Amino acid sequence: AMDWQVLTRELSLYLESQVRVGFFGSGVGLSLVLGFGVAYACYYLNSIAKKPQLVASNDRFCRFLEEYCPVVTETYYPTIWCWEGRVQTLLRPFITSRPQVQYRNELIKTADGGQISLDWFDNNDSSYYPDASTRPTVLLLPGLTGTSRESYILHMIHQSETLGYRCVVFNNRGIAGEELLTPRTYCAANTEDLEAVIHHVHSLHPSAPFMAAGVSMGGMLLLNYLGKTGRDTPLMAAAIFSAGWNVFESVESLEKPLNWLLFNYYLTTCLQSSISRHRQMLEKLFDMDLVMKARTVREFDKQFTSVMFGYRSIDDYYEDASPCRKLKSVGIPVLCLNSVDDVFSPAHAIPVETAKQNANVALVLTSCGGHIGFLEGIWPRKCTYMDRVFKQFVQAVFEHGNKIFSM
Repeated sequence: AMDWQVLTRELSLYLESQVRVGFFGSGVGLSLVLGFGVAYACYYLNSIAKKPQLVASNDRFCRFLEEYCPVVTETYYPTIWCWEGRVQTLLRPFITSRPQVQYRNELIKTADGGQISLDWFDNNDSSYYPDASTRPTVLLLPGLTGTSRESYILHMIHQSETLGYRCVVFNNRGIAGEELLTPRTYCAANTEDLEAVIHHVHSLHPSAPFMAAGVSMGGMLLLNYLGKTGRDTPLMAAAIFSAGWNVFESVESLEKPLNWLLFNYYLTTCLQSSISRHRQMLEKLFDMDLVMKARTVREFDKQFTSVMFGYRSIDDYYEDASPCRKLKSVGIPVLCLNSVDDVFSPAHAIPVETAKQNANVALVLTSCGGHIGFLEGIWPRKCTYMDRVFKQFVQAVFEHGNKIFSM
């Protein structure tokens, strides 16, 4: 113990002398470091850490959120060393933990002869809802090439588990290891598979409260479904995270040189690898060599997605896929979280005015957070701001939903 004390004293004396003499002498280095630290902290607190903007025309919905989902009115403190949108977007998949989740897989048949893979988290140990027939159920929709294995999905399930809820993840066709039985995958505009899944889940548990949460393209698909069905859905409410509101604006933003380098090219290769496994099936309808030459999401959609779903042009597809056009028809309470620095969904394309015209819609807009980022805390391994919004809103709907459903 004595040796340790001597060693630490020697080390501290050495460091003091280094700071004194090593940086222009007499502690200037320490002063500069401290000065920079104070300046950075002031900048962070004044310009980075902010309360989100809550856009909702319905006072009742607003009060409901303030009372039961207070996180949407509190200051969001992004991780102090990586608050910029692109950095948050890039780091989140690597930095956040991956909670352990045991799924039960179910393959369901579709009307056209295809199949959809659902991953269930039954939560049969739920002490709050021991009766499976009335256990609240959350349907989760991952992003463009995402599956039930994405860390953000695992975190949502972890949050739901603590509240006693059941989850089911809708994996888009051909993406979660199952075979394609027909030459058809998925897109943001076509809601047929989602309708089939919602009907199937509801028919299994007709007495269970039921809501959905969609992330990125999953959120776009969910919004397009809600815009189409209005009030005619078994879902009580929905939560949408980092949706691209206007596909034209999203792809344009992603084609800027830095964004293409950081995101677009990688995303395109992910799309290509997700279909290359099914090459034999898809070659019946597509020039797969041409599809594999795509270098942007737009090129991929032009050669593959828009053709598969029978659109005359890619513009027709992008018009149909943009949820901003359907928002006015949404007939159930929907909470949508976006960051204004998300390059996948540029701030100017967020339909603030349309949202103000629909009493069922609330937008929560943070100044930082990127695309499915929303990292917070010094070392953001566990819970993100998005996870907390998800948890509070889902709990608010299931436990106090009657207060907004009489809107």
